[in-house]
Amino acid sequence: MAWALKLPLADEVIESGLVQDFDASLSGIGQELGAGAYSMSDVLALPIFKQEESSLPPDTENEILPFQYVLCAATSPAVKLHDETLTYLNQGQSYEIRMLDNRKLGELPEINGKLVKSIFRVVFHDRRLQYTEHQQLEGWRWNRPGDRILDIDIPMSVGIIDPRANPTQLNTVEFLWDPAKRTSVFIQVHCISTEFTMRKHGGEKGVPFRVQIDTFKENENGEYTEHLHSASCQIKVFKPKGADRKQKTDREKMEKRTPHEKEKYQPSYETTILTECSPWPEITYVNNSPSPGFNSSHSSFSLGEGHTLTLTDGWMGGQADRNGSPNHQPEPPPPVTDNLLPTTTPQEAQQWLHRNRFSTFTRLFTNFSGADLLKLTRDDVIQICGPADGIRLFNALKGRMVRPRLTIYVCQESLQLREQQQPPQQKQEDGDSNGTFFVYHAIYLEELTAVELTEKIAQLFSISPHQISQIYKQGPTGIHVLISDEMIQNFQEEACFILDTMKAETSDSYHIILK
Repeated sequence: MAWALKLPLADEVIESGLVQDFDASLSGIGQELGAGAYSMSDVLALPIFKQEESSLPPDTENEILPFQYVLCAATSPAVKLHDETLTYLNQGQSYEIRMLDNRKLGELPEINGKLVKSIFRVVFHDRRLQYTEHQQLEGWRWNRPGDRILDIDIPMSVGIIDPRANPTQLNTVEFLWDPAKRTSVFIQVHCISTEFTMRKHGGEKGVPFRVQIDTFKENENGEYTEHLHSASCQIKVFKPKGADRKQKTDREKMEKRTPHEKEKYQPSYETTILTECSPWPEITYVNNSPSPGFNSSHSSFSLGEGHTLTLTDGWMGGQADRNGSPNHQPEPPPPVTDNLLPTTTPQEAQQWLHRNRFSTFTRLFTNFSGADLLKLTRDDVIQICGPADGIRLFNALKGRMVRPRLTIYVCQESLQLREQQQPPQQKQEDGDSNGTFFVYHAIYLEELTAVELTEKIAQLFSISPHQISQIYKQGPTGIHVLISDEMIQNFQEEACFILDTMKAETSDSYHIILK
């Protein structure tokens, strides 16, 4: 019983001793810290944290990727640690991107001695703008008709093969390259960051973009669809020389900061290394295989065999247009000769697009028949093909001919003489016979020159233009006035002339007289 009464006393003694020991252990904390600043870097320098850092898997930082892309433009010094780098570019200026092959020995042997395809695109960094990218780019297209967001400076680029640009994708270019050879591509970005901001009071910040590169290898069918590597970096685009001023401003701001504040920011590097990322979601749709849709209409994008075919198709279409124009025939062909009909099959529609120099859009209209194309409105065609090519395609679909600058009518004098020599009684029996004998041919002139008129009259007589020595116009009192360019330019529209021929005395040529 006595032992039970002493138990509480012993607990109190033990508890008081523990309290004193705990107070003693805390008594020096405030004295050690004092009024000095607390530095997190000192804590991170402790051995325990160094050991933990060294135990991280090397794949996260030291992994050597098969390819590396380096943008030769300095990064901004005003970017905080652990944030993604930001690079300022000038609008329209050419910037080099080096394509480096970092494969280890024996890595990806299937691409040895083969080409790979890389697709460059400029996209929005802001996810909110990514959701409305199509609307944003369409608005930019309308404000800047005929311009592109991304281009390749081909004369300055090295090692790129068959560069192409789809006219319907203003922010994308692609090319082939050999990883075993030196490859550098120079790109130009033509949009500026403030073009996609909400205009309020001016002076607003521009939205950041991303330059993304996706690289693919060939599959069994020869199509570049097997993804190899993707990387991107963050950029802002300014008006010419604006990037240099912004870089200087950021550098001056950093110089005014204290050394302790500078520790929170990244240093500025002379080049920008694109970091690995996921492939662009639309990659499977855009780049299945080389197709006519990517044979750009820009002649500067022509370094491959595929474009030679496109040039041939375009040349054939141009020949058809020239042969059917007033420049080479006295009368234009009937509009139905190369008009698209509702009964035209999709295969025939593809051939029609090639003949009329619309080969860049054959992929877009792969399954369109003649009826499908003819149902498109003017706004539909412009939205699909852009303002310039859209208007041209709409006019071609509707069979609209270009009016010549001058139209004249000519008739051979022999027909006139036959009418004059016909007896009056025969004229009455024939009734209105003027339509039979007074047959005029239309001559359409575009250049309004004497040489052009000579060629048209030679075609009318089925002779060589060299057989026509001179062309005269009969003037007052029967004088012969030599035809000149200025005289033709003063001809009245739809003037009628009677052609008389005279054999030249010194050669086998003829003189033509317009009466």
